[in-house]
Amino acid sequence: MATRLVQINMKARDDSALGGFWAEALGWGVSSEGPGVTNLEPEGFVYPDPVAVCLDLIVSPEPKTVKNRVHVNLATSSAAHQAEVVTRLKDLGATTADIGQGDVPWTVMADPEGNEFCVLDPRPLYRDTGPIAAVVVDCADPRAMARFWGEAMDWALHEVTDHRAVLRSAKGVGPYLQFLRTPDVKTVWNRVHLDVRPYSGDDLEAEAARLRALGATAIDLGQNDVPWTVLADPEGNEFCLLTPS
Repeated sequence: MATRLVQINMKARDDSALGGFWAEALGWGVSSEGPGVTNLEPEGFVYPDPVAVCLDLIVSPEPKTVKNRVHVNLATSSAAHQAEVVTRLKDLGATTADIGQGDVPWTVMADPEGNEFCVLDPRPLYRDTGPIAAVVVDCADPRAMARFWGEAMDWALHEVTDHRAVLRSAKGVGPYLQFLRTPDVKTVWNRVHLDVRPYSGDDLEAEAARLRALGATAIDLGQNDVPWTVLADPEGNEFCLLTPS
C-alpha cells in the first residue's frame, strides 16, 4: 500500500474570490463540489494524475495569524518571464512580501488573503513541472520528514540533507515536494495542508494504520463525520488521507 500527493488544501475567507485569483495565476480551470469549496485543476486534467497537484480552497472564518508552513513555488522559464509573472500577479491582487528572505533571486509574494508563495528565478530543474514548481513545507528536521514521507508515499526521494529533502512522483512528472529546514516553530494548525490519497482497491483504515505505525498521529480538528481521515505527520503538520481512488 502507498499514498500519493494529489492536492493542496487551502483555507480561505472567500473561497470563490481566492479561487479566481489562483485560477488566473496558474491558468487552471475552476469548479466546485459544493458550497464553500472551490476546486482548481488544469484544463482537460483527469483526476488523479501526478502530472499536477490540484488546489482545493475551503471556506473558513478563522483569520490567518502566522506565516504559512506550507506554500507553493511557481516556475518561470527566463528572467523576463519571471518579471512578467510578478507584474501579472500584482495586477491580479498579489503583493510582494518580506519574510526575512534578504537578497534572493526569487520573489516572495502573498495572495489577496495573505498566503505566501514564491515566484522562482528560472531553473532547469523545474522546466517540466507545470506552473507549480514545488510544494514546500517548513520543518525542523528534513531527514526525519524524508523518512516519514518517503515511506508514506510512493514518490521518489531525490535529495536529503540537513537542510532540505526533495521528493517527486516516481513517474518523473508534476511538481516536487520539498521539506525545508527553518527555525520557526509550529504554533497553530496549518491553513494550508497536503491531501494524500491511496490507490483504488486499497483499504482506507489499513492505510491509516500503516501511516500511524510510521509516526503519524490521528487528530481532531472538529471535522465530524467525514469520509477522509485527518492525521498529522511527526512534526505535527496536519494532512488528510482521502478515500482510495
